[in-house]
Amino acid sequence: MMQEILQQTTWAEWLGVFFSMIQVVLASRNNANNYLFGIAGISLTLYVMLVAKLYGEFTLNLYYLVMSIYGWLFWKYGKQKEEASISTTDVNEKLIVVGIVSFTFGLFWFFLTHYTDSDVPIWDSLVSAFAWAGMWLMAKRKIENWILLNISNLISIPLMIHKDLYLYAALTVFLFSVAVVGYFKWNTIIKNQANANS
Repeated sequence: MMQEILQQTTWAEWLGVFFSMIQVVLASRNNANNYLFGIAGISLTLYVMLVAKLYGEFTLNLYYLVMSIYGWLFWKYGKQKEEASISTTDVNEKLIVVGIVSFTFGLFWFFLTHYTDSDVPIWDSLVSAFAWAGMWLMAKRKIENWILLNISNLISIPLMIHKDLYLYAALTVFLFSVAVVGYFKWNTIIKNQANANS
């Protein structure tokens, strides 16, 4: 079984997963250069998802690419041309998150059911909806990004297994674990920032 899985895994999957692992570890450590590895991993993942007919995931990765470029610039320079700090979402941002999840789920579900040959339109749409919102919060350096990304990860693991993308399923388990660690690390940073400012 394991040998069969390894034989089915393409070089694009291996490299995409490798770069994505480096990206999420650097993100959990609050390192802005995480986005550079993310861009490399995303570029390879775009190809893999297109071949697997996971069109929601493909579109999600296009969005990741744009948000990674934006996120890298925001993390490095922020609004005041200096590095932005980690913070929590305010009420307005929470409403935006609800809007992103609702709108992207509806849009993806409609598109996937009417215009593609996807056999998993609901699950693919849910993964994408929560990940779109999580990535937006990540780019804004908001701690709640880890929660939304992990909701997406929990849905994505069985989806990847269903599509025989076992390496990406394993990556998603890894991403889930790192996101848990990232949340607690970022929470400590926020507390330390608050103590330093008081």
